[in-house]
This record gives sequence, C-alpha cells and structure tokens, in this order.
Amino acid sequence: METAQFETDLSLFKYDNLEQLPPAYRDLDEDERTERIEAALAELGDDVVILGHNYQRREIVEHADFVGDSYQLSKEAANADADYVIFGGVTFMAESADIITDDDQSVILPSMEASCPMAGMAEALQVDAAWAEITAATDDDIIPITYMNSYADLKAFCAEQGGLVCTSSNAHKAFEYAFEQGDKVLFLPDKHLGENTAHRLDMAEEIVEWDPWDPEGKDPEEAAENDIILWDGYCQVHERFRASHIEDLREERPDANVVVHPECRREVVEAADVVGSTSTICQTVADAEPGDTWAIGTEIHLAKHLDRWHPDVEVLPLCGDACMDCNAMRQIDPNYLTWVLEELVEGRERNVIEVAPEEKELAQVALDRMLEI
Repeated sequence: METAQFETDLSLFKYDNLEQLPPAYRDLDEDERTERIEAALAELGDDVVILGHNYQRREIVEHADFVGDSYQLSKEAANADADYVIFGGVTFMAESADIITDDDQSVILPSMEASCPMAGMAEALQVDAAWAEITAATDDDIIPITYMNSYADLKAFCAEQGGLVCTSSNAHKAFEYAFEQGDKVLFLPDKHLGENTAHRLDMAEEIVEWDPWDPEGKDPEEAAENDIILWDGYCQVHERFRASHIEDLREERPDANVVVHPECRREVVEAADVVGSTSTICQTVADAEPGDTWAIGTEIHLAKHLDRWHPDVEVLPLCGDACMDCNAMRQIDPNYLTWVLEELVEGRERNVIEVAPEEKELAQVALDRMLEI
C-alpha cells in the first residue's frame, strides 16, 4: 500500500552525488588546515555561511558563523544572504536547511558519512507499511508526528497524513495539536522523547511501542487500543545515560546539579534537576552562579564547549570518561571543511544536499504546522 504521493527510497542512498574526502586532504594537521580554512573564508566572504551544531568538535565550531541546535541553525541559514550554506551537522539537518532556504542557496554537507542513526531508524518506506497495518486495525483518526531528527520524506509523509514536525522543546504542543485534530498519535522516531512527552501530558498509561524490526514487536490491534503509538527508535548517544550515572554523581559530588536532554530514558529524566533541549542546557549553564557545578546529560562535545565558554562554572559530562561523542557528528572532520571551502573558491560545489521538490513542498507544510502551534 502506497500512502505517499511521491516515490521514495532509503534516505541514505538518495544522495548519490556525495563524495569521499580526496586523499590529498586526509593528512592535514590542525595548523595547516586552519590557515587554509581562514584563507578560503577570506576569499569567499559573505558568499558562504558556516553552521556548527552544538555537538560538533571545537575545530568546527570555532569556524562557524552560528552555533546552536538543528532547527535554529536552519533558520539562521534562511536569514543569511549567502549563496552557500555549509552545515556542520548531519543529513536531516542539511535537508531541513534546504527546505527553508531560498532556491538560489546551496546547502553543503561536508561529509557523506554524517547520517543520524536515529533518523535511519524510521525510514519512510517502513513507516508507510506500518501506517497501512495500524490504520487498517482502527476507524480512529491517527495523526503522525515526526521529531525534527528525521528525513525529509518522513516529514512529507506526516504532512500528507495531517500531521506535523516537532522539536524537543515543543513536542508537548505538537501532541496537543494532534489530539485536537484526531484520536490517536503515532510519534516517531524517538520513543524516549515520546514517552517523556506523554508523561508531561499525564498520558503515560496510553502508550504502546511499535517495533518495526521485530515481527512480534508490532501488533496492530494493540496499537489501535492505545492513544499514543511510539516508534521504537532512539538516539544512540542519549540512550547511553543511566539513572545510575546520576546516583553515582550525587554520591561523589553532592553539590552538583544535573541537566539532561529529553531524548534520555525516562528514569534519567526523572532523576535530573533540569530537562530540556540543547538550547535549554546551554541557557541553564549560562544562568548558573559562579562556582556552581553542572553535569551535562547530552553529547560530550556540548559539555566540553560549555566548560570552555563558562570558565566560572564547573561543567562535567554526566557519565564521566564513559561519555562518548556522536559518531555521525564526528564524520564532519575539519579536513572535510577545508576541502569543500577550497572547492567553492575554485567554483565547484561538493556534497550538495537538495531535497526533491515534491518532498520539500510537503515537508514545509509539516514545518509550517509546527510553527502555528
């Protein structure tokens, strides 16, 4: 059953124009590439804007014109009068930037390997099949909501079915909108954000999970009996955190406060002092009193940035040495940045992300619905 009006494919294979880093760029040291990046930026001037996600390494964010979370950066790109937008993030972020920027702006993703694993856990092809099974089991109206951390074709799918996009900050508003429009919600791809949002709305008893990978983990009849259907996807970084990390921290550092991202497991969110998006996490540390200690439950590079940006506050990664970086974000190597900038100087665009027109139009509808709530 095809519910989408456009042809789709596995998102990882849509951008067959993306290239690997040429051998000549693979062994640059930091001093050389910094000099070459600065030279290229001086040559390009206002024709280029660099976006650095909060989870990027220092060597990327120090060259960025804007640093922040994914949708915030896309809005900065749309407001910039630059021909080229270089997104230091992952594929779905570059897609979002392409959706909301002008047609004469090119969005470049430096590395073809920077693909978010969580976005890949909910491909539109899988969701289309699940949608057919679930809707066949009930006469209720189901409104799909996809987290911003998803591919453009899934955003388009949600728009086509009367749904919308949400961020980690406004997921509760998206749920409220959906229940005004229909009877049930299908939320994807992040089950932890979905569960935490359900708890916020006092709907924790209305949850059922849909596991697309396990034939025994998806029961259309059971799904139809519940109001909130959570897709079994997750962020590999945030799922690493455990309540025991907070327990150990409080024992060792009773003076420390804890702030975590809502992509974390429910028990981690319940044990934290503050829960919020990367913007909330940044603001929490910025508002801290000198001498305060904050443990950060999100990707380790943001913890490192905050420790560097706020020397009067002690900033710790929540899980200490066990904390790791995002493997997808890691693919945006500074050598890749050097390469795509120098290619632009020579008049060549590399690794351009361009969402298909029909997907872009529908995905924009889903984004517009989010902005209306």
